[in-house]
Amino acid sequence: MEMHPIIRSLKGKLIVSVQAYPGEPMRHPETMAQIAEACVQGGAAAIRCQGLSDIAAIKGRVEVPVIGLWKEGHDGVYITPSLRHAIACVNAGADIVALDATDRPRLDGRSFEETVHELRAQCEVLVMADCMTIEDIRRAVEVGCELVSTTLSHNKPAIDTSLEEGPDIDLLGQATSEFPGLPIICEGHVHTPEDARAAMEAGAWAVVVGTAITHPTSITSWFCAAL
Repeated sequence: MEMHPIIRSLKGKLIVSVQAYPGEPMRHPETMAQIAEACVQGGAAAIRCQGLSDIAAIKGRVEVPVIGLWKEGHDGVYITPSLRHAIACVNAGADIVALDATDRPRLDGRSFEETVHELRAQCEVLVMADCMTIEDIRRAVEVGCELVSTTLSHNKPAIDTSLEEGPDIDLLGQATSEFPGLPIICEGHVHTPEDARAAMEAGAWAVVVGTAITHPTSITSWFCAAL
């Protein structure tokens, strides 16, 4: 099957995640849209964002693809946790919808596979699978997701603490070896340009950076801790 032009356009590029949460100083759609525009001026090839208001505001501000998701809750499946959430992201303007690709229970009782199939039946949209394990990645490839990402790899129970300081290069390498040529995205704990470069050298199609670019509270805390 021919690769979608949006997916081709992301190869070797940086995707920036622009997100803020309730109670944080920058929690406003217009602020998120301004930050997204600044990231695009710096070279971001796509913007990943969460919440319907942010998706709509950012889509109206930038010309690069928008990866939309809707987080609800903090435990289990909280990244676009139902078909209703996914369709709402499309209606808000997302070019790509990000879904939790694990096999954990979802709000509406559908499986990941059912969600993807029903979303495609109702909407014309690309799907990004946020994965925790190689099994999730295999599931996402089997169902035909256009993008597959290591987003949730640091959320594994009893996680190996060696992952805490950087991206999950081991999972990325396993995925790119098992599925050569497929768009495997590195996301999660990419905190430095060196991390991003290491991900590309490990075979990533593109790299997502969020906190290290768009969350000044966290960045400031890193410097304070170092001092």
